[in-house]
Amino acid sequence: MASGGATGGAVSANAVGYPPEGQGDFFLCDLFDAIPKNDLASMEHPLFSLGTRPDLRVLSYQHNGAQITVTPSVKGLATIHDKDILIFCISQLMAALNAGRQVSRVLHLKAHDLLVATNRETSGDAYRRLREAFERLAGTRITTNIETGGHEVTSGFGLIESWEIVRKSRGGRMVSVAVTLSDWLYRAVLSKSVLTLSRGYFSLRKPLERRIYELARKHCGRQDSWQVSVETLLKKSGSASPRRVFRKMIRDMIEKQPLPDYALEELPGDLIRVTPKTPVLEAAPPNLRAETLEEARRLMPGADVYALEADWRAMWARMGGRRLRSPDAAFLGWVKKRSGHS
Repeated sequence: MASGGATGGAVSANAVGYPPEGQGDFFLCDLFDAIPKNDLASMEHPLFSLGTRPDLRVLSYQHNGAQITVTPSVKGLATIHDKDILIFCISQLMAALNAGRQVSRVLHLKAHDLLVATNRETSGDAYRRLREAFERLAGTRITTNIETGGHEVTSGFGLIESWEIVRKSRGGRMVSVAVTLSDWLYRAVLSKSVLTLSRGYFSLRKPLERRIYELARKHCGRQDSWQVSVETLLKKSGSASPRRVFRKMIRDMIEKQPLPDYALEELPGDLIRVTPKTPVLEAAPPNLRAETLEEARRLMPGADVYALEADWRAMWARMGGRRLRSPDAAFLGWVKKRSGHS
């Protein structure tokens, strides 16, 4: 398989040992520092196991008209840590779409890049675990009526359609991998049914912390707060723990406050309130012109200007979100300092 010139990957594809041109189209994951993105449907609904051991249960979930059945393979259900692979793929595709590049449901990626982007070790054991994650993602089957990209169709599919090791090292370790996303997930990307995640998400090691962060990000967003009953939170999390055990785990999280961006609080009536750690800004986020982003690209060749914009917006928010007389000039001044230009 090869990438056409419009995807911006034909030369580099061959350089890293991918098949020659003329064997089909794929998207090459070569965008440095892409902003982490997650699809809305899997943030809203529990599709992944929170277990740390092979989970062979068949999961069934119904909520507000959504019906989901998740069936494992002999390898077990895909876990929320396996989801890092999908987040990496979604992030790369969204960065490419925002840059005006063509994308494909078939992605070629370097295993090392995926491990680094998702804050994982790059030891030999990490590559073995990564291969097991691919196997669980491909083997786990979803049957659902939840819609992506404006389509509600009851269908069954794998979280990824297929995967293969394209190139190995001399020691047999995977170097590059081809992944074919499910049409269901690919539609979510094309319709931009995604949300940005904090990079701190990948530092959360406990599965429940990751799941609660997803729900907080999806439901709280930039609102002042989100309140939910412990019973509903247990259901939406997909945790297999009894309610009393789940409540204790949430109370432990309230004590430690491990989530990036969001704080948890217990309220009377068996309720949990989620609030942003940074207050919602009164001023609207500054908009930048396309010409400004082009100038930033000239100042820092090879950088992801959308990642730069996101970092600058985060800095602006931390400084109190004050109104800017010229957001474009302020952004370019920040880029110049970061790039070393005077």
